[in-house]
Amino acid sequence: MKLNFLQEIQRGVILGDGALGTYFYEKGVPLGTNTDLLNLSDPDLVYSVHEEYIRAGSRLIETNTFGSNRLRLGHLGKNVSVEKINQSGAALARKAAGKDIYVAGSVGPTGIEFPLEPEEFSPSDIKDVFRQQMLALLDGGVDLILLETFTHIEELVIAIETCKEIDSSVPVVAQMVFPSHGMTAHGLDALFCAERAAEAGCNCFGTNCGRGVKAMLQAVEHLAPFTDKMPVSAFPNAGIPEVMDFRMVYSTPPSYMAEKVAEMVRLGVRLVGGCCGTTPSHIYEFKKRLHLKSQKAKVVQVTTRLERRKKAQKGRSGPGALLKSIQKGRLPVFVELDPPPNLQIEGILKGAKALKEAGADCITLAENPLAVLRADNLSLAHLIKKRYHIETVIHLTGRDRNVLGLQTQVMGAHFLGIRGILAVTGDPASSSDQPGVSGVFDLNSFGLVKMISGFNQGKNLAGRDMKESTDFSIGVAFSFRPNNPALQLRRLEKKAALGAHFVMTQPIFDAGSIEKMMELTSHLDLVILPGLFPLISARNAEFLHNELPGITIPEEIRKRLRRFEKVEDQRKEGIDIVRDLIEQTASFVDGLYLISPLNKWEVPVTLLKDIRSSGLKGSGRLEAICNEERA
Repeated sequence: MKLNFLQEIQRGVILGDGALGTYFYEKGVPLGTNTDLLNLSDPDLVYSVHEEYIRAGSRLIETNTFGSNRLRLGHLGKNVSVEKINQSGAALARKAAGKDIYVAGSVGPTGIEFPLEPEEFSPSDIKDVFRQQMLALLDGGVDLILLETFTHIEELVIAIETCKEIDSSVPVVAQMVFPSHGMTAHGLDALFCAERAAEAGCNCFGTNCGRGVKAMLQAVEHLAPFTDKMPVSAFPNAGIPEVMDFRMVYSTPPSYMAEKVAEMVRLGVRLVGGCCGTTPSHIYEFKKRLHLKSQKAKVVQVTTRLERRKKAQKGRSGPGALLKSIQKGRLPVFVELDPPPNLQIEGILKGAKALKEAGADCITLAENPLAVLRADNLSLAHLIKKRYHIETVIHLTGRDRNVLGLQTQVMGAHFLGIRGILAVTGDPASSSDQPGVSGVFDLNSFGLVKMISGFNQGKNLAGRDMKESTDFSIGVAFSFRPNNPALQLRRLEKKAALGAHFVMTQPIFDAGSIEKMMELTSHLDLVILPGLFPLISARNAEFLHNELPGITIPEEIRKRLRRFEKVEDQRKEGIDIVRDLIEQTASFVDGLYLISPLNKWEVPVTLLKDIRSSGLKGSGRLEAICNEERA
């Protein structure tokens, strides 16, 4: 017979379950479906997922009720019963759990923004909402209440107090989201939040969701001193999601997550599981790693070069002013710098000057990468170009602006003399470090290319005459996947047909993949710039490989870095790896896209000096395209 939950967690580590919502989507539930309603509409599916997690090793499972409060369900009408959904969710989990598995009643935030507006909601109103849901879960037989994904400590405190008022003996696990550096999006330290939650009466405090395993490890480090006071929990996401075909894809592998979860346990965590993107496979790996007892490339069909040209004839202008301005007779090199996350720009300006002097052709500036707040890239691009006379490319995302704002930004770039735009959909807003962020996504990368191409022809998105034409070189991103390139190649062909001119790829770490990519894209009149990322440590390599979508670092590369104990030696080896890549590929690539690791511009400066002193010329495709356009 199992012990009381609070007794059990004092004895050792308890393994929880993984995601429910994203796992339901993976099983075919349409994206956007309210998954809490599955408790009534498809109870067999909910029950089967609970069973899968238990077979994988979970000693604690959560009810499928995260958003089952009356404020979140209110838009569904009066026919939806909060009590029924929660009682059914508890009953399904209780049935799957039997006598030996703990059932946690999952309770999420109400959806009301804090601080409260007194004329709209009071703390007692919020308590009433939580009380209704918690009473139904307790009636359904849960062993404890698990409060998860809270972003406001004020709301979490209200939820804890509500449960303790209902029954002070009910264990409460309270979890918040700490997106980066162990801080909430509102700037509160994890340890401060833990103290507040403990004062309110919780029995276990921790963190779930957020921006991947590394960010959660930082939060756990902040909470380490708190483990002497009460148990700490951690339920990380499977990395940062990538939007693919309107689905959120989480790429962090179970083995890597299990390794990091083991680090969290060494820091004192006693309740572990998974959040968004995790599956029973992840839980099984956690169990193994923690030693817990159970309870040949495909043929790609592509259009010919002539067919693609005919298809793109109407929507494509010449290569654009940026590409036409690049010095011919040498290997083109673009270098990326991230705008700072604050108002201090001296560092990036110093880097831009050094890169110009080392021989960079262009500096590219991302727009709030990973949905993390950074300075405006258009303003910086203009300042850098004006001060140092080097071309700049701004990244433009569909995430941060609606159609009006996007077109205004394009016109602003034209007025300021910016001649290159990289059109990207943008990372999901859910990974943001700022409160209340939501993605707009009026346009994805395809729509952005089409829009900018329209401006190059003197038309806005509505087809109205703009009185003159822009002359942007339009760039696009490309995630080359050597083992299955067909989907991404089709997407790239579509972007080319819509009017793209150049391509900047995700980082690639082996010459064979770069050569294969160049061969498979040779039919397109696109300037392909393989992304090269100088790794600065073995830890950096593991993080990129396991947590960032679209990046794969071969095991042999990671082994090369792990051979060295000192980080400075690992950094030197990372630069040598890129040097080798450049030497092996310089004769057939159209150019290079150097990414500054952690904005350390000194690293690409070193590589640039090597490139220019070697007199590398590249494939000559850019010059050929420009000559063809003139003819």
